[in-house]
Amino acid sequence: MQPNARWAFARYRAIAHHLPRAARGFPPFSYRIPDLTGVIARYDGFILDAFGVLNVGDGVLARAVERVQQMRAAGKRVVVLTNGAAATREQALEKYRRWGFDFSDGDVIASRDLAAAALAGRGGRWAAIAPAGAGFDDLPGDVRALDDALLERADGFLFLGSQGWDDRRQAALVAALTARPRPVICANPDIVAPREAGFTWEPGHYAFALPVPVEFHGKPFGGAFEAALRALDLPANRVAMVGDTLHTDILGGRAAGCFTVLVAGHGFFAGQTPQPYIDATGLVPDFIADET
Repeated sequence: MQPNARWAFARYRAIAHHLPRAARGFPPFSYRIPDLTGVIARYDGFILDAFGVLNVGDGVLARAVERVQQMRAAGKRVVVLTNGAAATREQALEKYRRWGFDFSDGDVIASRDLAAAALAGRGGRWAAIAPAGAGFDDLPGDVRALDDALLERADGFLFLGSQGWDDRRQAALVAALTARPRPVICANPDIVAPREAGFTWEPGHYAFALPVPVEFHGKPFGGAFEAALRALDLPANRVAMVGDTLHTDILGGRAAGCFTVLVAGHGFFAGQTPQPYIDATGLVPDFIADET
């Protein structure tokens, strides 16, 4: 089944008890703005989601490069916080530069790197769920692409990407973990991701359904935002998290103490109004921008 926003929203609500809670309450309503120029002067730093804010699938959004340039010209600090974990850091930076962004190495915080830090020193043989041909040389320890033999022999599983993953492979992993529980690290908690032709299933969709506790790295979990705030070197109350998804960007940003901006015109809410979803969850952003 091809996922859509309604299905993904229902799935996020079903797994909400696994997600962090915001200690600071949400605002009573959101201010509407045409684009992110309406908040540049308000904050000292910005944490930008990638999918739905800078790009949709493999296409960069029309004003995204210009908007980042405007933020920096105004003296604002900017980092990208992405749950994209299938690509290495070098591959991700090359992609952003090809699109016209001038991000340096420290400007991009990827959940893959957070998972790698968690993997360091654990030992054992780890089976990686990742697109065909993916490399693991940047990861610590013994990490290999998952195959049938590793279902039984691996000491742990590392979920990096869901391209090529399907219900048959998921059932085999569930059976293997039921027979012999082992640790699972998921480097992408997203349920879906927006692409040019619609949504795709992401690792979180599968990882939240596994029969063992899963260690998640990436939005909306706190470690991702701690890394982003360290990179910005700013207090959370001077920073805005900008994203397209309520349960990852808005919830995670608020739980970290940041202000939040929902980009509604492309990404998760493209073609529909986000207000019914906001009302149903109480995940109220400070601002809703029509586009980046």
